[in-house]
Amino acid sequence: SSSDQQKMSESPFSQFRGLYLPPALRPLNKTLVKGSKWKDVDSTQEKRKSLLHNFCKKYNSRKKLRTHLMHLVSRIYVEDRHKVLYCEVPKAGCSNWKRVLMVLNGLATSTHNISHDDVHYGKHLRKLDSFDLKGIYTRLNTYTKTIFVRDPMERLVSAFRDKFEHPNSYYHPIFGKAIIKKYRHNANEEALKTGSGVKFKEFVQYLLDSHRPVGMDIHWEQVSKLCYPCLINYDFIGKFETLEEDANYFLQLVGAPAELKFPKFKDRHSSDERTSAEVVRQYLKELSKEERQGTYDFYYLDYLMFNYTSP
Repeated sequence: SSSDQQKMSESPFSQFRGLYLPPALRPLNKTLVKGSKWKDVDSTQEKRKSLLHNFCKKYNSRKKLRTHLMHLVSRIYVEDRHKVLYCEVPKAGCSNWKRVLMVLNGLATSTHNISHDDVHYGKHLRKLDSFDLKGIYTRLNTYTKTIFVRDPMERLVSAFRDKFEHPNSYYHPIFGKAIIKKYRHNANEEALKTGSGVKFKEFVQYLLDSHRPVGMDIHWEQVSKLCYPCLINYDFIGKFETLEEDANYFLQLVGAPAELKFPKFKDRHSSDERTSAEVVRQYLKELSKEERQGTYDFYYLDYLMFNYTSP
């Protein structure tokens, strides 16, 4: 209703604050999990959750994040049948997660025949910010909330390779042009016209520039600003590094059909080598010591929240 809307715009979210801070550690309902092979995955889960919980307790007391509720939940996908909320972190298995959610939701029979474009541009899955306040709160409080993360440098390099080393009709003209124009001093006409051929070093200069010539993008935005893990209590923290194991355990937890397994295929540019620690090392060589440190500082919270070791 419009009075709800008005209340929202008056107080970004103060009246609901108690719901969030400090995050309650809710035990997962493990009644649906079959077999003892999940013991290790489960204890890893508990460690990840308590680490994040303890980090947030320390961090929150110093810094109050005042963010509009609708913004907080704008990256969260909703699957009502199995009561799942999935916060999308790009470059951490999100395309395959969306395929899985489509199958769970009855929008597809199998993950294998859903194209990349259909996943990202078909309007199949609802996001949490498309519901009214009551719908948002009910789901936040009763659904199983999950987030899948990845080592920040790997995620950054993966995003760079995906968007700038392959033809792209959005990222080259919008980001590429602006980046080349500002950070390449002897840029030729062709580069300025197409925005293609951005170097990793130029991309990092843009990332670390407080006066960026073009805004942020979800593919390299910090997880702390995409999913707000200190404000929303995720019940399950998956990692790209253990993606299939974590995902298949999660699917058991929410009572997914037994035949549904997390897909193994690499979504795009499948002939490219996956962005591994070794690939990242090659890219980091192009940066100065200051740029490497700056990039680490940029993702500082993501490193801490999810216990990744800094490069």
